[in-house]
Amino acid sequence: MPADLPSSQPSVPDAPTADSVAHAEAAALTAFAAAGDLDELKAARLAHVGDRSPLALANRAIGQLLPTEKAAAGKLVGQARGRVQRALADRQAVLEAERDERILREEVVDVTLPTQRDLTGARHPLTALMDRVGDVFVAMGWEVAEGPEVEAEWYNFDALNMGADHPAREMQDTFFVDPPGSHLVLRTHTSPVQARSLLTRGVPVYVVVPGRTFRTDELDATHTPVFHQVEGLAVDEGLTMADLKGTLTHFAQAMFGDAVTTRLRPSYFPFTEPSAEVDLRCFVCAARTGSVDPACRTCGGTGWIEWGGCGMVNPRVLTACGVDPDRYSGFAFGMGIERTLMFRDGVADMRDMVEGDVRFARQLGGTL
Repeated sequence: MPADLPSSQPSVPDAPTADSVAHAEAAALTAFAAAGDLDELKAARLAHVGDRSPLALANRAIGQLLPTEKAAAGKLVGQARGRVQRALADRQAVLEAERDERILREEVVDVTLPTQRDLTGARHPLTALMDRVGDVFVAMGWEVAEGPEVEAEWYNFDALNMGADHPAREMQDTFFVDPPGSHLVLRTHTSPVQARSLLTRGVPVYVVVPGRTFRTDELDATHTPVFHQVEGLAVDEGLTMADLKGTLTHFAQAMFGDAVTTRLRPSYFPFTEPSAEVDLRCFVCAARTGSVDPACRTCGGTGWIEWGGCGMVNPRVLTACGVDPDRYSGFAFGMGIERTLMFRDGVADMRDMVEGDVRFARQLGGTL
Protein backbone atom coordinates (compact mmCIF):
# COMPACT_ATOMS: atom_id res chain seq x y z
CA MET A 1 0.00 0.00 0.00
CA PRO A 2 1.43 3.41 -0.92
CA ALA A 3 2.55 5.40 2.08
CA ASP A 4 0.55 8.52 1.11
CA LEU A 5 -2.86 6.82 1.18
CA PRO A 6 -4.91 7.03 4.41
CA SER A 7 -5.37 3.84 6.39
CA SER A 8 -8.77 2.10 6.14
CA GLN A 9 -8.63 0.96 9.78
CA PRO A 10 -10.70 2.99 12.32
CA SER A 11 -8.89 5.04 14.89
CA VAL A 12 -8.57 3.40 18.28
CA PRO A 13 -9.43 5.55 21.32
CA ASP A 14 -6.78 6.03 23.89
CA ALA A 15 -6.91 3.55 26.76
CA PRO A 16 -8.53 5.08 29.89
CA THR A 17 -6.24 5.99 32.73
CA ALA A 18 -7.03 6.91 36.30
CA ASP A 19 -6.08 10.53 35.63
CA SER A 20 -8.12 10.87 32.44
CA VAL A 21 -11.19 9.27 34.02
CA ALA A 22 -10.88 11.44 37.16
CA HIS A 23 -10.47 14.55 35.01
CA ALA A 24 -13.58 13.69 32.92
CA GLU A 25 -15.58 12.96 36.07
CA ALA A 26 -14.54 16.21 37.74
CA ALA A 27 -15.41 18.20 34.59
CA ALA A 28 -18.87 16.60 34.49
CA LEU A 29 -19.59 17.26 38.16
CA THR A 30 -18.46 20.87 37.81
CA ALA A 31 -20.67 21.42 34.75
CA PHE A 32 -23.72 19.93 36.48
CA ALA A 33 -23.22 22.06 39.58
CA ALA A 34 -22.80 25.19 37.46
CA ALA A 35 -26.06 24.61 35.51
CA GLY A 36 -28.51 27.34 36.57
CA ASP A 37 -31.64 25.88 34.97
CA LEU A 38 -32.89 22.78 33.21
CA ASP A 39 -31.83 24.01 29.77
CA GLU A 40 -28.22 24.51 30.91
CA LEU A 41 -28.30 21.11 32.61
CA LYS A 42 -29.46 19.51 29.38
CA ALA A 43 -26.48 21.01 27.52
CA ALA A 44 -24.11 19.75 30.25
CA ARG A 45 -25.66 16.29 30.08
CA LEU A 46 -25.11 16.03 26.34
CA ALA A 47 -21.49 17.17 26.75
CA HIS A 48 -20.55 14.85 29.64
CA VAL A 49 -22.94 11.90 29.40
CA GLY A 50 -23.73 11.77 25.68
CA ASP A 51 -22.30 9.34 23.13
CA ARG A 52 -19.33 11.64 22.32
CA SER A 53 -18.54 12.54 25.94
CA PRO A 54 -15.06 11.66 27.37
CA LEU A 55 -16.43 8.96 29.64
CA ALA A 56 -18.42 7.36 26.82
CA LEU A 57 -15.27 7.30 24.63
CA ALA A 58 -13.25 5.86 27.51
CA ASN A 59 -15.85 3.11 27.94
CA ARG A 60 -15.61 2.19 24.27
CA ALA A 61 -11.79 2.11 24.48
CA ILE A 62 -11.94 -0.72 27.02
CA GLY A 63 -12.71 -3.13 24.23
CA GLN A 64 -9.24 -2.51 22.73
CA LEU A 65 -7.38 -3.42 25.90
CA LEU A 66 -5.75 -6.69 26.74
CA PRO A 67 -8.01 -9.13 28.58
CA THR A 68 -5.94 -8.79 31.74
CA GLU A 69 -6.48 -4.98 31.71
CA LYS A 70 -10.19 -4.87 30.90
CA ALA A 71 -11.50 -5.68 34.36
CA ALA A 72 -9.63 -2.90 36.14
CA ALA A 73 -10.39 -0.36 33.42
CA GLY A 74 -14.07 -1.35 33.33
CA LYS A 75 -14.37 -0.95 37.09
CA LEU A 76 -12.65 2.45 36.97
CA VAL A 77 -14.85 3.84 34.17
CA GLY A 78 -18.06 2.23 35.41
CA GLN A 79 -17.76 3.68 38.89
CA ALA A 80 -17.01 7.12 37.48
CA ARG A 81 -20.01 6.97 35.13
CA GLY A 82 -22.23 5.87 38.02
CA ARG A 83 -21.17 8.84 40.15
CA VAL A 84 -21.72 11.18 37.22
CA GLN A 85 -25.26 9.79 36.59
CA ARG A 86 -26.18 10.17 40.28
CA ALA A 87 -24.87 13.73 40.31
CA LEU A 88 -26.89 14.47 37.18
CA ALA A 89 -30.08 13.06 38.73
CA ASP A 90 -29.55 14.97 41.98
CA ARG A 91 -28.97 18.26 40.17
CA GLN A 92 -32.01 17.71 37.94
CA ALA A 93 -34.22 17.10 40.97
CA VAL A 94 -32.99 20.33 42.56
CA LEU A 95 -33.56 22.39 39.41
CA GLU A 96 -37.04 20.90 38.85
CA ALA A 97 -38.01 21.75 42.43
CA GLU A 98 -36.74 25.31 41.96
CA ARG A 99 -38.71 25.59 38.72
CA ASP A 100 -41.93 24.34 40.31
CA GLU A 101 -41.52 26.70 43.25
CA ARG A 102 -40.91 29.63 40.90
CA ILE A 103 -44.02 28.80 38.85
CA LEU A 104 -46.16 28.60 41.97
CA ARG A 105 -44.80 31.92 43.15
CA GLU A 106 -44.93 33.84 39.86
CA GLU A 107 -48.13 32.37 38.41
CA VAL A 108 -50.22 32.33 41.55
CA VAL A 109 -53.91 33.27 41.09
CA ASP A 110 -55.92 34.89 43.85
CA VAL A 111 -59.36 33.39 43.35
CA THR A 112 -60.87 35.89 45.80
CA LEU A 113 -60.13 38.89 43.57
CA PRO A 114 -63.04 40.36 41.57
CA THR A 115 -62.91 39.38 37.93
CA GLN A 116 -63.59 41.35 34.77
CA ARG A 117 -65.30 38.80 32.56
CA ASP A 118 -65.96 39.35 28.90
CA LEU A 119 -69.62 40.06 28.25
CA THR A 120 -71.40 37.17 26.60
CA GLY A 121 -74.58 37.23 24.58
CA ALA A 122 -78.01 36.24 25.85
CA ARG A 123 -81.33 35.16 24.43
CA HIS A 124 -83.58 38.12 23.95
CA PRO A 125 -86.38 38.19 26.55
CA LEU A 126 -89.02 38.46 23.81
CA THR A 127 -87.75 35.28 22.15
CA ALA A 128 -87.56 33.49 25.48
CA LEU A 129 -91.09 34.60 26.39
CA MET A 130 -92.53 33.42 23.06
CA ASP A 131 -90.92 30.02 23.62
CA ARG A 132 -92.41 29.99 27.12
CA VAL A 133 -95.87 30.71 25.71
CA GLY A 134 -95.45 27.89 23.20
CA ASP A 135 -94.48 25.50 26.00
CA VAL A 136 -97.61 26.41 27.99
CA PHE A 137 -99.94 25.53 25.13
CA VAL A 138 -98.02 22.48 23.92
CA ALA A 139 -98.45 21.11 27.46
CA MET A 140 -102.22 21.56 26.95
CA GLY A 141 -102.12 19.53 23.73
CA TRP A 142 -102.09 22.47 21.30
CA GLU A 143 -99.75 22.91 18.36
CA VAL A 144 -97.46 25.83 17.50
CA ALA A 145 -98.19 27.23 14.03
CA GLU A 146 -96.29 29.70 11.88
CA GLY A 147 -97.04 31.83 8.84
CA PRO A 148 -95.33 34.31 6.50
CA GLU A 149 -94.63 37.86 7.63
CA VAL A 150 -95.25 39.18 4.10
CA GLU A 151 -98.87 38.21 3.79
CA ALA A 152 -101.60 38.32 1.15
CA GLU A 153 -104.35 40.87 1.79
CA TRP A 154 -106.96 38.12 1.61
CA TYR A 155 -105.48 36.26 4.59
CA ASN A 156 -104.70 39.44 6.55
CA PHE A 157 -108.09 41.13 6.01
CA ASP A 158 -110.75 39.47 3.85
CA ALA A 159 -110.64 36.03 5.43
CA LEU A 160 -110.97 37.70 8.84
CA ASN A 161 -114.18 39.58 7.96
CA MET A 162 -112.46 42.91 7.28
CA GLY A 163 -114.08 44.45 4.23
CA ALA A 164 -112.40 46.65 1.67
CA ASP A 165 -113.52 49.79 3.54
CA HIS A 166 -112.33 48.63 6.96
CA PRO A 167 -110.21 51.32 8.69
CA ALA A 168 -107.37 48.86 9.34
CA ARG A 169 -106.64 48.76 5.61
CA GLU A 170 -105.71 52.44 5.54
CA MET A 171 -102.08 53.46 5.10
CA GLN A 172 -101.66 54.80 8.63
CA ASP A 173 -102.02 51.26 10.04
CA THR A 174 -100.61 48.92 7.40
CA PHE A 175 -97.33 48.58 5.51
CA PHE A 176 -98.24 47.78 1.90
CA VAL A 177 -95.69 46.06 -0.32
CA ASP A 178 -94.81 47.54 -3.73
CA PRO A 179 -96.04 47.38 -6.40
CA PRO A 180 -99.50 48.54 -5.27
CA GLY A 181 -101.19 45.81 -7.28
CA SER A 182 -99.31 43.00 -5.53
CA HIS A 183 -101.97 42.79 -2.80
CA LEU A 184 -99.23 42.01 -0.30
CA VAL A 185 -98.79 43.57 3.14
CA LEU A 186 -96.56 43.17 6.14
CA ARG A 187 -98.97 41.31 8.40
CA THR A 188 -100.59 43.58 10.96
CA HIS A 189 -101.37 40.71 13.35
CA THR A 190 -100.77 36.98 13.61
CA SER A 191 -104.46 36.29 12.90
CA PRO A 192 -103.83 35.35 9.22
CA VAL A 193 -102.37 32.10 10.52
CA GLN A 194 -105.87 31.33 11.84
CA ALA A 195 -107.18 31.23 8.28
CA ARG A 196 -104.16 29.32 7.02
CA SER A 197 -104.52 26.75 9.81
CA LEU A 198 -108.22 26.20 9.10
CA LEU A 199 -107.55 25.79 5.38
CA THR A 200 -104.51 23.50 5.68
CA ARG A 201 -105.13 21.55 8.91
CA GLY A 202 -108.90 21.27 8.86
CA VAL A 203 -110.98 20.88 12.01
CA PRO A 204 -110.79 20.25 14.86
CA VAL A 205 -107.79 22.53 15.31
CA TYR A 206 -105.97 23.91 18.37
CA VAL A 207 -103.03 26.16 17.47
CA VAL A 208 -101.06 28.93 19.13
CA VAL A 209 -99.21 31.38 16.91
CA PRO A 210 -96.40 33.51 18.39
CA GLY A 211 -94.77 35.79 15.84
CA ARG A 212 -93.66 39.21 14.61
CA THR A 213 -96.11 41.80 13.24
CA PHE A 214 -95.87 45.28 11.73
CA ARG A 215 -97.86 48.50 11.91
CA THR A 216 -97.07 52.08 11.00
CA ASP A 217 -96.66 53.29 14.57
CA GLU A 218 -94.01 55.67 15.84
CA LEU A 219 -91.43 54.24 18.21
CA ASP A 220 -92.03 55.52 21.74
CA ALA A 221 -92.26 54.18 25.28
CA THR A 222 -95.44 52.17 24.58
CA HIS A 223 -95.47 51.68 20.77
CA THR A 224 -93.18 50.23 18.14
CA PRO A 225 -93.68 49.62 14.41
CA VAL A 226 -92.35 46.06 14.77
CA PHE A 227 -93.82 44.08 17.63
CA HIS A 228 -94.77 40.53 18.60
CA GLN A 229 -98.11 38.88 19.25
CA VAL A 230 -99.35 35.48 20.31
CA GLU A 231 -102.57 34.31 18.69
CA GLY A 232 -104.61 31.35 19.84
CA LEU A 233 -107.27 29.50 17.86
CA ALA A 234 -109.44 26.56 18.87
CA VAL A 235 -112.21 25.23 16.59
CA ASP A 236 -114.11 22.09 17.49
CA GLU A 237 -117.62 20.89 18.15
CA GLY A 238 -119.28 22.39 21.22
CA LEU A 239 -116.72 25.03 22.24
CA THR A 240 -118.14 27.96 24.22
CA MET A 241 -117.09 31.15 25.97
CA ALA A 242 -116.58 29.06 29.11
CA ASP A 243 -113.77 27.16 27.33
CA LEU A 244 -112.28 30.47 26.26
CA LYS A 245 -112.41 31.86 29.81
CA GLY A 246 -110.78 28.73 31.27
CA THR A 247 -108.01 28.77 28.67
CA LEU A 248 -107.24 32.43 29.25
CA THR A 249 -107.21 32.00 33.03
CA HIS A 250 -104.72 29.16 32.75
CA PHE A 251 -102.60 31.19 30.31
CA ALA A 252 -102.62 34.23 32.60
CA GLN A 253 -101.63 32.15 35.63
CA ALA A 254 -98.76 30.60 33.66
CA MET A 255 -97.52 34.09 32.78
CA PHE A 256 -98.16 36.03 35.99
CA GLY A 257 -98.65 33.51 38.78
CA ASP A 258 -101.54 31.60 40.31
CA ALA A 259 -102.83 34.67 42.20
CA VAL A 260 -103.67 36.63 39.03
CA THR A 261 -107.28 37.66 38.48
CA THR A 262 -108.80 38.05 34.99
CA ARG A 263 -112.04 39.36 33.60
CA LEU A 264 -113.69 39.56 30.17
CA ARG A 265 -115.07 42.94 29.16
CA PRO A 266 -117.41 43.24 26.12
CA SER A 267 -115.72 44.67 23.03
CA TYR A 268 -115.77 44.39 19.23
CA PHE A 269 -113.48 42.70 16.70
CA PRO A 270 -114.56 41.88 13.15
CA PHE A 271 -113.26 38.31 13.31
CA THR A 272 -114.95 37.32 16.60
CA GLU A 273 -118.57 37.48 17.76
CA PRO A 274 -119.16 37.96 20.63
CA SER A 275 -115.89 39.71 21.41
CA ALA A 276 -114.23 40.75 24.64
CA GLU A 277 -111.17 42.45 26.10
CA VAL A 278 -109.10 40.44 28.58
CA ASP A 279 -108.20 42.48 31.65
CA LEU A 280 -105.83 41.67 34.51
CA ARG A 281 -106.22 42.90 38.06
CA CYS A 282 -103.76 45.80 38.46
CA PHE A 283 -100.41 44.49 39.71
CA VAL A 284 -99.46 47.81 41.29
CA CYS A 285 -102.43 48.89 43.39
CA ALA A 286 -105.41 46.52 43.40
CA ALA A 287 -103.64 43.15 43.51
CA ARG A 288 -100.89 44.32 45.87
CA THR A 289 -102.77 46.45 48.39
CA GLY A 290 -106.30 45.12 47.98
CA SER A 291 -107.71 48.53 47.10
CA VAL A 292 -107.73 50.64 43.95
CA ASP A 293 -105.55 53.75 43.94
CA PRO A 294 -107.27 56.52 41.93
CA ALA A 295 -103.81 57.98 41.19
CA CYS A 296 -102.32 54.69 39.94
CA ARG A 297 -100.59 55.37 36.60
CA THR A 298 -100.56 51.69 35.63
CA CYS A 299 -104.32 51.10 35.61
CA GLY A 300 -105.50 54.72 35.46
CA GLY A 301 -107.37 54.29 38.73
CA THR A 302 -109.64 51.53 37.37
CA GLY A 303 -107.95 48.59 39.10
CA TRP A 304 -107.71 46.66 35.81
CA ILE A 305 -105.10 46.49 33.04
CA GLU A 306 -105.99 45.62 29.45
CA TRP A 307 -104.03 42.56 28.28
CA GLY A 308 -105.51 41.55 24.91
CA GLY A 309 -108.58 40.71 22.87
CA CYS A 310 -110.60 37.53 22.45
CA GLY A 311 -113.95 36.11 21.46
CA MET A 312 -115.80 33.35 19.66
CA VAL A 313 -114.74 32.95 16.03
CA ASN A 314 -117.13 34.84 13.75
CA PRO A 315 -119.19 32.40 11.63
CA ARG A 316 -118.22 34.42 8.56
CA VAL A 317 -114.54 33.56 9.22
CA LEU A 318 -115.40 29.88 9.52
CA THR A 319 -117.39 30.00 6.30
CA ALA A 320 -114.58 31.81 4.43
CA CYS A 321 -112.20 29.01 5.49
CA GLY A 322 -114.54 26.19 4.49
CA VAL A 323 -115.75 25.25 7.98
CA ASP A 324 -119.44 24.60 8.68
CA PRO A 325 -120.44 27.15 11.39
CA ASP A 326 -123.60 25.16 12.20
CA ARG A 327 -121.49 22.19 13.31
CA TYR A 328 -118.31 23.80 14.60
CA SER A 329 -117.61 26.70 16.90
CA GLY A 330 -114.36 28.12 18.12
CA PHE A 331 -112.63 30.83 20.07
CA ALA A 332 -109.61 33.01 19.41
CA PHE A 333 -107.47 35.40 21.42
CA GLY A 334 -104.45 37.62 20.89
CA MET A 335 -101.99 39.26 23.28
CA GLY A 336 -98.93 41.43 22.78
CA ILE A 337 -95.67 39.78 23.79
CA GLU A 338 -94.05 43.14 24.57
CA ARG A 339 -97.01 44.11 26.72
CA THR A 340 -96.85 40.80 28.56
CA LEU A 341 -93.12 41.29 29.18
CA MET A 342 -93.75 44.79 30.52
CA PHE A 343 -96.33 43.44 32.98
CA ARG A 344 -94.22 40.46 34.05
CA ASP A 345 -90.92 42.22 34.60
CA GLY A 346 -91.76 45.87 35.10
CA VAL A 347 -90.21 47.14 31.85
CA ALA A 348 -91.27 50.77 31.67
CA ASP A 349 -90.03 51.68 28.17
CA MET A 350 -90.64 49.51 25.12
CA ARG A 351 -87.59 51.05 23.42
CA ASP A 352 -85.38 49.10 25.81
CA MET A 353 -86.54 45.94 24.03
CA VAL A 354 -85.35 47.03 20.58
CA GLU A 355 -82.10 48.91 21.24
CA GLY A 356 -80.00 45.73 21.33
CA ASP A 357 -78.29 46.35 24.68
CA VAL A 358 -77.08 42.95 25.85
CA ARG A 359 -77.35 44.07 29.47
CA PHE A 360 -81.13 44.25 29.08
CA ALA A 361 -81.25 40.73 27.67
CA ARG A 362 -78.93 39.34 30.36
CA GLN A 363 -80.93 41.03 33.12
CA LEU A 364 -84.24 39.43 32.11
CA GLY A 365 -83.03 36.30 30.34
CA GLY A 366 -82.93 34.20 33.49
CA THR A 367 -86.42 35.13 34.67
CA LEU A 368 -88.40 33.55 31.85
